[in-house]
Amino acid sequence: MGSVDFLTQEKIWFDKPRFDEAERRFYERSDRSDRSDRSDGASQPAQDVGANTILQDIARARENIQKSLAGSISSAADQGEIICRIKSLEQENHSLHKVVEDLRAALSKLDCRVSVLEKPPVAVTTATTPAVHCNNGKTAQQKTSAPVKDEEEEEDDDIDLFGSSDDDADEEAEQLKEQRLKEYAEKKSKKPGIIAKSSILLDIKPWDDETDMVKLEECVRSVAVDGLLWGTSKLVPVGYGIKKLQIACVVEDDKVGTDILEEEITKFEDYIQSVDVAAFNKI
Repeated sequence: MGSVDFLTQEKIWFDKPRFDEAERRFYERSDRSDRSDRSDGASQPAQDVGANTILQDIARARENIQKSLAGSISSAADQGEIICRIKSLEQENHSLHKVVEDLRAALSKLDCRVSVLEKPPVAVTTATTPAVHCNNGKTAQQKTSAPVKDEEEEEDDDIDLFGSSDDDADEEAEQLKEQRLKEYAEKKSKKPGIIAKSSILLDIKPWDDETDMVKLEECVRSVAVDGLLWGTSKLVPVGYGIKKLQIACVVEDDKVGTDILEEEITKFEDYIQSVDVAAFNKI
């Protein structure tokens, strides 16, 4: 009895599992409703995206249709231009054919005229034959035609237009030819041939720094030889205040040589110590 009384006095929740089950169901229902709401919200943007893609496809189709129409219009214009050009070319071709036909007709006429002019003239005369007695007692004259040369034609044959049979003309032509050949040979013999020339650069050294270089150059230029032509000159320092004269000249190879130049220049031994060839070039 004591234990029963104790249980009656304690507050015990015997229906807790029922309430737990009801609470679980409640939360499951609320969770399902939330999920359905979310799915509805997600499907709405998807539907919007699909609608946008459909609109874009429609716009692209319209653009393609417009482009195709514009291309057909331009192609039609091009075809019209091509047809006009073809017609103009046909007209030009027709006119050219006409010109060619006219030229052919003119050439044929010219050929006929040339062939007629090239044919030699032939004089035809009729000669009468003596009367021939026929069986019926009547007389008849027989005519025969034969080519006979006219006197004028014979005279024309005797005349040579080119003078091929004229001995005097042949002799004059031969003399004129010989005279011209002789004049050409004389003229060719008088024509000067090619003269071989050389350009020489000389280095002329004095004895010391006290040598008068102006006087030295005057002495060098005083050398006059047939086929020698002096050129430009300059003073080139050597060392210790001494300068050498560098002078250029042009010589004819057949008349002047380097040994002749050295011999003539070294004659001025009071001013000149030595002569060297710095450069030698053929012209």
